[in-house]
Amino acid sequence: MKKLFAVTLIVLYIVAMPIMAKYNVTWASSINQPIPDSYRMKIPVIRQMPELPRGCEVTSLAMVLHSKGIEVDKMDLARKVKKNPEIYQVKGGKVYFGDPNEGFVGDMYTYKNPGLGVYHKPIHELATSYVGDLAVDLTGQPFEEILREVAKGNPVWVIQNSRFNTLPPQQWVTWHTSNGAIRVTYREHSVVITGYDSKYIYVNDPLTGEQNRRLLRSSFIKGWKQMGSQAITIQNGNKEVFHFWQSIN
Repeated sequence: MKKLFAVTLIVLYIVAMPIMAKYNVTWASSINQPIPDSYRMKIPVIRQMPELPRGCEVTSLAMVLHSKGIEVDKMDLARKVKKNPEIYQVKGGKVYFGDPNEGFVGDMYTYKNPGLGVYHKPIHELATSYVGDLAVDLTGQPFEEILREVAKGNPVWVIQNSRFNTLPPQQWVTWHTSNGAIRVTYREHSVVITGYDSKYIYVNDPLTGEQNRRLLRSSFIKGWKQMGSQAITIQNGNKEVFHFWQSIN
């Protein structure tokens, strides 16, 4: 009996090996599959102004959510995004303020008060509250992986600067936060990548209200990397999944 059982296992293993090999090859080939040379999509463009002068990050997230059929209002996102409670102070010639990695810093609604913005972690947390694990933080990934998501039809939220290029040292300042000293720029901005080709990156810009704004690819990548290679997308899910997350918000 034991001998028959052993023989059966061996036969099953021999039969299964080609199938396993086939699926492993298929999986590996999909990971290494080259992306198309160009891709462009149209998604709704939402303006941050006049309600949210510093709300480019939540407005860009609103565009990504709208592209998946989740019609959340930018003002709801502004209200829900995590806030950093630290106040702006200058002591001994040093600026003390919040860390945008921990939450939105300052006043989002007016330039009359100090403020800056928010980075990927709180935005990803906010996106997750709407779509669960379909919200993927791509921060730190090579830019090719960002374009791979775009080629799948997934717009990508990114942190940039308003010049979409490398900023010179004089455009950066040092803040002292509860997490230590950090370097920030008041030119920080957020847009949504909607397409690309060999020369250009296309974005929805919440500040200008432009849909598929064309930006030089080489410069865009430099600016994106300087801002920490921050990126978030919402991957495709079936309608039932999106409807579920929408129903609980």
